[in-house]
Amino acid sequence: MSLYIGREASKLWKRIYAETTTEINLLAENWKYLLAGLIFQYIHGLAARGVHYIHRPGPTLQDVGYFLLPELGQEKAYISETVFSFIFLSFILWSFHPFIFKSKKIYTVLVWCRVLAFLVACQFLRIITFYSTQLPGPNYHCREGSKLATLPRPESVLEVLLINFPRGVIYGCGDLIFSSHMIFSLVFVRTYQKYGTHRFIKQCAWLIVVVQSLLIVASRKHYTVDVVVAWYTVNLVVFFIDHKLPEMPDRPGGLALLLPLSKDTRTKEEIHKLVNGNSGDPLAQRLRSPRSPVNGKILEDANSVHVDKMMNGV
Repeated sequence: MSLYIGREASKLWKRIYAETTTEINLLAENWKYLLAGLIFQYIHGLAARGVHYIHRPGPTLQDVGYFLLPELGQEKAYISETVFSFIFLSFILWSFHPFIFKSKKIYTVLVWCRVLAFLVACQFLRIITFYSTQLPGPNYHCREGSKLATLPRPESVLEVLLINFPRGVIYGCGDLIFSSHMIFSLVFVRTYQKYGTHRFIKQCAWLIVVVQSLLIVASRKHYTVDVVVAWYTVNLVVFFIDHKLPEMPDRPGGLALLLPLSKDTRTKEEIHKLVNGNSGDPLAQRLRSPRSPVNGKILEDANSVHVDKMMNGV
């Protein structure tokens, strides 16, 4: 028994080492995209704090979602945040699963490059939107009579630049259209929809996002319009970036060069070399694997067995 455990532990460490080597190579090539995406997360937080300074509390606007959904109340507002935290942490764990499990369907660095590209585009549109028109916040701490509804004028630039986390994020006001929680949730679920392999988890993920949308309105953190706009804006942005820009890798300049190329956008010559074993790059091993994506698509578990049999028969 101890011999078996030691053997499996040795295999696990070898797998982690091999995956780490591969990801470090990808990180060396794409670190600037990751860094730019992370920096923009701070810029987005800074913009959300800035709009809080100009927020003016007022009567809650008429909203159809508030008529249809009962108000959870302040004591149950944590339910919405709990569901969002579950989505957020689950996606992070899944994105690093190639380091542990044998199934290597994705590259963690490339996935996060694409995810950050989606987030940056959506958050850029969000900043433009909530600075265009400031609506009175429906959340409890943003209503008239609350001391947190407005921020006192800052005494220095440093006070503005140092975002009070997590208090400044949780108790923000004015950054309404459209919901930032929905941006992250939809981007994560759409990414798993494309690269994930378990159909049941995909169905559950979409169901959880729908529940998350209802909870955001029921907890009065956003108006219904904030959630509705997020649903079609995020999906359109992800569709445009994911399906349009990668198809133009040879475009001289433009947004296509701002995105890292995934392995399905490699040229035919490069793929031919990797398949024939002319490259010692660890990336070639995945491309030669029969469980690798076909035509740039991730096979679900229900279909991969059939494909394996066909390839073995050939």
